[in-house]
Amino acid sequence: GAQLFAALRAISDAPSLPPLPPSLNPPPEKRNAKLFSWLDLTGTFFIGIIKILKTPGRPEVTTPLAAGKEMAEGAASTEERSPEAPDSPSPISSFFSGSGSKQLPQAIIIGVKKGGTRALLEFLRVHPDVRAVGAEPHFFDRSYDKGLAWYRDLMPRTLDGQITMEKTPSYFVTREAPARISAMSKDTKLIVVVRDPVTRAISDYTQTLSKRPDIPTFESLTFKNRTTGLIDTSWSAIQIGIYAKHLEHWLRHFPIRQMLFVSGERLISDPAGELGRVQDFLGLKRIITDKHFYFNKTKGFPCLKKAEGSSRPHCLGKTKGRTHPEIDREVVRRLREFYRPFNLKFYQMTGHDFGWD
Repeated sequence: GAQLFAALRAISDAPSLPPLPPSLNPPPEKRNAKLFSWLDLTGTFFIGIIKILKTPGRPEVTTPLAAGKEMAEGAASTEERSPEAPDSPSPISSFFSGSGSKQLPQAIIIGVKKGGTRALLEFLRVHPDVRAVGAEPHFFDRSYDKGLAWYRDLMPRTLDGQITMEKTPSYFVTREAPARISAMSKDTKLIVVVRDPVTRAISDYTQTLSKRPDIPTFESLTFKNRTTGLIDTSWSAIQIGIYAKHLEHWLRHFPIRQMLFVSGERLISDPAGELGRVQDFLGLKRIITDKHFYFNKTKGFPCLKKAEGSSRPHCLGKTKGRTHPEIDREVVRRLREFYRPFNLKFYQMTGHDFGWD
């Protein structure tokens, strides 16, 4: 510091151009006072940055864009991450924006289980104006008694203009969830990823089977009475797919214009197209496009060329894209008959034909 000031004094004492008129040439003491005041301010600014960047355990940030958007650590392809550890801000965003702030979510992916919610969230997190908690908070169905302050603390920090999001697919089938979310904010935007209910049910069963190989067959769980062909609607794998029934509860608290229904099938066949609709719905600039995806033939899913906070390609984890067991064709046919009237009602309610029939 002393050397810098000495050098600057030497420069100020060096031969200079002819003097300016008195009106433009303040006395030396005023000129020097302004100079050292400016130097003091500038030095403090850069010392502050150096101290922050040298803090142990802080990630190295090289660009303002990377700084402005804090990276959510370790949430890429797992749903088991504990929601108890809130995200910490990056050093540069802490310095320039006072750490940002934690907000209650303005948009929630409320369903459906095995519909493609994890894929949608991972794709959306590429957008610089989307910040989402990695784990499923399950606040409005399992932890509501912990209060909104607890819920807010789970959220990542956001800067002005960024949207806070979370996803918990079980909200869609939770009777209390619509009223609870409405009580938090009537303006909350709701996203529902839906998929052919027959395929969804088989996928649901496949996931359970991978954890509990001793469960009964899909066929035996589907029917109350196989002889009469009576479907067991108490089985959650069947019940979740009756979308029209669940949607009725939500429409008592939210107008249909505040809900976006994303096709799980199109999310695979045309991810950029579906993401375009989602970005429009959220009021975001269309930044996520075809250039962000490539199709992985092995998994049968689109993958990201670059995931959030990484320069490497990223596909969803091993738990996604499991091979489904062979299901008796007659069982599939009977299930399609069962779901058809509910599907048609759902098409009418949403104004969109998803083509499952």
